Amino acid sequence: MNFIRFAALAAGLFAINAFAAEAGGAPGATPAALAAPCAACHGADGNSTAPIYPRLAGQYHDYLAQALREYRSGTRQNAIMAGFAKTLSDADINILSRYFAAMPGKLDDLSHHEQGD
Repeated sequence: MNFIRFAALAAGLFAINAFAAEAGGAPGATPAALAAPCAACHGADGNSTAPIYPRLAGQYHDYLAQALREYRSGTRQNAIMAGFAKTLSDADINILSRYFAAMPGKLDDLSHHEQGD
């Protein structure tokens, strides 16, 4: 009986990974693993503290997905982002955009900033 359960579990995991690979996603990759390279510039929590890098956490997922697709196609120009985006499948982009959209953002408006800040 345990062998049958094990075989069913193994077959299910194999099917999930095969489906993810066929859909373009990295087999077995978690959203956090896909997002790991992003942390270098955008922060581990998607809330960059450097003003030159945008905050990703809390942004609309469709905006993030569109931006990544544009970096990948070359429509949006940035050599660093293009290099990362070209390695992403459509499934990866969907996973990453939803991952960062679900994170708590630290976005605010500029009403309390002075000119030049």
